[in-house]
Amino acid sequence: MRRVVVTGLGAVNAIGNDVPTAWNNLIAGKHGIAKITRFDLEGFKATLAAELKAFDPLKYMDRSEVRRSDLSVQYAVAAAAQAAEDSGIDGSLDPKRLGCYFSTGIGGLGTMSAEDRKLVSRGPRRVSPYTITNMMGNASAGTVAIKHNCKGPCLDIATACASSTHAIGEAYRNILHGYADAMYAGGSEAAIVPVGVAGFINCQALSCSEDPDRASIPFDKERNGFVMGEGAACLVLEEYEHAKARGAKIYCEVVGYGSTCDAHHITAPDPEGEGGGDAIAQALSTVREYDPSRVYVNAHGTSTPMNDRIETLSIKRGFGEEAAYQLHVSSTKGATGHMLGAAGATEAVFSVLALEHNIVPPTVGYQVPDPDCDLDITPNAAKETQLDTALSISLGFGGHNGCIAFQKL
Repeated sequence: MRRVVVTGLGAVNAIGNDVPTAWNNLIAGKHGIAKITRFDLEGFKATLAAELKAFDPLKYMDRSEVRRSDLSVQYAVAAAAQAAEDSGIDGSLDPKRLGCYFSTGIGGLGTMSAEDRKLVSRGPRRVSPYTITNMMGNASAGTVAIKHNCKGPCLDIATACASSTHAIGEAYRNILHGYADAMYAGGSEAAIVPVGVAGFINCQALSCSEDPDRASIPFDKERNGFVMGEGAACLVLEEYEHAKARGAKIYCEVVGYGSTCDAHHITAPDPEGEGGGDAIAQALSTVREYDPSRVYVNAHGTSTPMNDRIETLSIKRGFGEEAAYQLHVSSTKGATGHMLGAAGATEAVFSVLALEHNIVPPTVGYQVPDPDCDLDITPNAAKETQLDTALSISLGFGGHNGCIAFQKL
């Protein structure tokens, strides 16, 4: 059986425009949530978001590319470029054996919104010729593939907030079963635009807190909705023997993947946590022997009342209740906000780094215990402890559940 390892990481998000900065801010307990700066907030009940700060796309793209690309694509290109440099994968194999699964939950919402306003105010002739190529969901996957000469499998997997977890999982399967030798896998999102924020407000998903420190508070009893985040993350996955032969740095091994659907409701999770629990159990089914006290779980943990309670049930179902209470759990959305289609890849990056550094990142902003969320969720302060295994869980609108398992070699 082929083995799959992680050899490169890249990320841009509200707590850092590269992996080391984001990781250091995360384990220091910092968050990136503040008042939205992108548009006039008059009439908006939710006014906070986790926007990127001082992001410069010209580090990764020339000026003409930036002008004709959606922000979500710029983020994807940045994360993939970082992962490529970290891994050194480009040029090391036949391009037909190199693939790219890069996902988004919403895609070019900023482009669609801006061009629609232009259509209404100035007429059809003023709509940009780049509208379609920027609003299509596969724009990031296609652009990353072009930049890195990925001629193997290339897909955008759109499963809402589970999108980039599924991208990583399906990329892992491609390598495991011999369809590729290496894959760029990740996700990107840039949906902090008026229609995106208003839509989530009106479906009662967003926190309307005015306090940045008490807005994204996963597993806290006073949680009242998620905070929108943005950014991108990318992992380079590679067949183990290929990575070893070229002397690549190997972070860890991908050892399991679960994918299920609740088939229950378009937004609400299954109240018993069955689908999420089954995804966890599937991922664990191929994991080597593990001690629950040496396992880190990066929970989906959105800070919505229903998600966090039901995810707690899912973790107990997937691991078994006795083992669940021994796990090290946290939700890094307390720091980054909810990055939608980019959340899973970002949290996978943090899970890999948790293993590398033997540090459990904290759940930032936690104050009030909730008896329905009674696992060890690592409140506010990172914890140094020996870790051997890490799982990253994503649960998306539509009932989509995904879980990736990593282990040290």
